[in-house]
Amino acid sequence: MLAERKSLVIGETEAAEMVRDGMTIAIGGFINSSHPMALVRQIIRRGVRNLTVVGAASGGLDLDLLIAAGCVRKLVTTYMGGEHYCPVAPFFRVAAQRGELEIFECDEGMFYCALRAAAQGLPSTPWKAGIGTSFPEINPEIKVYNDPISGEPVLAIPAITPELAIIYAAHSDAYGNVQHVGTGFGDRAMWRAAKKTIAQVERVLPNEEIRKDPRATSLYGVDAVVRAPYGSHPFAGPGYYIEDGAHIREYVAAGNAYAKNGDRKPFEDYLQKYVLAPKTHEDYLEAIGIRRLISLHEY
Repeated sequence: MLAERKSLVIGETEAAEMVRDGMTIAIGGFINSSHPMALVRQIIRRGVRNLTVVGAASGGLDLDLLIAAGCVRKLVTTYMGGEHYCPVAPFFRVAAQRGELEIFECDEGMFYCALRAAAQGLPSTPWKAGIGTSFPEINPEIKVYNDPISGEPVLAIPAITPELAIIYAAHSDAYGNVQHVGTGFGDRAMWRAAKKTIAQVERVLPNEEIRKDPRATSLYGVDAVVRAPYGSHPFAGPGYYIEDGAHIREYVAAGNAYAKNGDRKPFEDYLQKYVLAPKTHEDYLEAIGIRRLISLHEY
């Protein structure tokens, strides 16, 4: 008799407890879309510190919030901002300019090389596109060497291995078979590179529904599933809702008050209202309000 499959669905608090001080974690998504914000806020509530955060190849303000809350020691990403809401993330910019944040400088090709090396169990992988640039000078972890076959100079991009990847997706079954709506951006690369993965999803579907279209399964065998409706808010959840522009502008205004004038109080007020005072994701949704949430269904 076959053993019954065990549900991998856990709560947000239990999931956030998997993140500990000093870990290397990856957070999926892409600029203003598809970030596991329910878990990001829970990590901040726990007061986790000294994280190395592997952001998306085009990172969003989810990472800026973690930096502002004091959770991040080192950042791996190629872009940090909110597009037309703010070209460069405010707390990231200040921390970088003051030398308060260690940054792994790379372009998108190098970023994915680093994750691919980890997925293949290699210490590094060769990359030619950065030869002749200043990347090896500003990032001493990237080395120039001569290829032993051709003799040509190439870059050695070191593997980046997240201990834990936290991915947002549309839905999953209870057994860790995850399906994105849309591309999923670089989430698959993070999942392959990481030792463990948590999938935060809008819905947990019956396995029979997932099996109707197995080609849509983008991640499988993840280690935990967290159900969090509107879990990417204020960012978009493809297939479910668009980004909340008004809320993002509220965050950016608070960040700019600090970046431009050194006034941290607007951010502290934001942090208290939307992160620290709500103890659960459901509390956060109540703070946002049903009218605002429903309005985001319109494309």
